[in-house]
Amino acid sequence: MKALIPAAGLGTRFLPATKAQPKEMLLVVDRPVIQYVVEEGLASKADEVVIVNSRSKKAIEDHFTPDPDLVSTLRARGKDAYADEVERVGNYNVSYVYQEEPLGLGHAIWCAHEKTAGEPFYVLLGDVIVPDNQMLPAMQKVSDEHGGASVIAVMPVPDDQVHRFGIIAGEKLSDDVWKVDSLVEKPALEDAPSNLAVFGRYLLSPRVMELLADVKPGVGGEIQLTDALDEVLREEEMYALVVDPEDGFDTGTVESWLHTNNVLFERKQG
Repeated sequence: MKALIPAAGLGTRFLPATKAQPKEMLLVVDRPVIQYVVEEGLASKADEVVIVNSRSKKAIEDHFTPDPDLVSTLRARGKDAYADEVERVGNYNVSYVYQEEPLGLGHAIWCAHEKTAGEPFYVLLGDVIVPDNQMLPAMQKVSDEHGGASVIAVMPVPDDQVHRFGIIAGEKLSDDVWKVDSLVEKPALEDAPSNLAVFGRYLLSPRVMELLADVKPGVGGEIQLTDALDEVLREEEMYALVVDPEDGFDTGTVESWLHTNNVLFERKQG
């Protein structure tokens, strides 16, 4: 089972900072955003993390590449703790595929279709972090309880944020599990079927990857993952795990990135 991390986006909300530095490499407290996400994938049932990268984002690959010269220099200067950390991160089981054109999240995931080899797979959005690494195991449990069905994480959002996300419609089965009937990508508030927004963590059946090969461009002229999920609902059941806003953080805007830094720094100090 693979954990896919789409990371080929342009990071336009952070320009000009992201002109020379990938958004995924922005620091959150003591490590880049992408490192949190990779570590979460490795802590799950996934046997490999696959980053869907842009060829212009070499810094991401450099971060996860062994650097024996740097390690040696740090040890010679008595900085063993730093050397250990550089060595550890450089040996993570990470591989790469490339999205040659920015054609949307669905297309980015499909770029890794040869890696998934007809198996279920996780998708972890590269600007969403879950510091305790417990969300994917909870989603796996829901999937196991429902015959291996696809599971998506959802989070309640305020009305003024509904238009930013994919929103689910469905039936509430318990305090934290819904059976999903449909999804709407970035609806206007008056068109939204609920306030439960897809949060950026997915456990998807192989059929989703098959459908992505034929999905037509949707909102914004891009190939949307939400459209493929809506299609798979015609054939398979899908469930949503409702997560607590304290369990995960969206770093996709300057405001949310700053908020995440403040909260996690306070937690670390505490």
